[in-house]
Amino acid sequence: MKRDSIYYKIFQRFPELLFELVDEPPEQAPNYRFESVEVKETAFRIDGVFLPPEGVTPRIIFFAEVQFQKDESLYHRFFTESMMYLNQNQGQYDDWYCVVIFPSRSLEPKDKKTHRIFLDSDQVQRIYLKELGAPERQPIGINLIQLTIASKKAMSRSAKQLIERVQLEETDTEAKNKIIDIITTIAVYKFSSLSREDVEAMLGLNIEETRIYQDLERQTKLKAATRLINMGYSISDVAQAVDLSVEEVATLASNPPSA
Repeated sequence: MKRDSIYYKIFQRFPELLFELVDEPPEQAPNYRFESVEVKETAFRIDGVFLPPEGVTPRIIFFAEVQFQKDESLYHRFFTESMMYLNQNQGQYDDWYCVVIFPSRSLEPKDKKTHRIFLDSDQVQRIYLKELGAPERQPIGINLIQLTIASKKAMSRSAKQLIERVQLEETDTEAKNKIIDIITTIAVYKFSSLSREDVEAMLGLNIEETRIYQDLERQTKLKAATRLINMGYSISDVAQAVDLSVEEVATLASNPPSA
């Protein structure tokens, strides 16, 4: 799972979505946190780890991998890194599960024999997004995951239908806003070349107030500010030009982002 992938963004903000795909999610599924963890002394980093909340029992850790490209070494790497992490954190967890998500079976590694002890275990689940079934028969969380593999045309239709469904089924305003935020996040990262107006037309929404749009707008301002600082403009001029506070620009100037 690449750190800049759409799934990393989604799971980081809404970790409970993974458990919509898992047959037997833990009781504390909504309280899990999604992180990238380091496997010491190996130069490995696992980008998809769902850590249980503090103080719960049993303490179950979930390792997740989203694979949208053919990689015959996937299982070698994924299971090796997962087991090494467990070895380095002995006593911290009571159980573990691995979840591997493919858009379709065609991208799964051909060699399933070498790792059959894992693949045939109830501790490993392989999810094929194209086989999840008709969207109208699925929970809303599954619908959201299905949007990540939809074409632009299908995304527009499915997203609007899902928004209508949410408006009818959900009574909690916060829950509605959260789901709409996920839909917007998927659209923005999946179709990054589209303008805000194009995304709004596709979804039938005003996304200006959504968190993802505000995050992206701020990132754009910070990049512009960095360029102006490097060109020698004063902090006050930069702040006025990109609509940031003088304090924010001063902090940026003293702590420039790494390349």
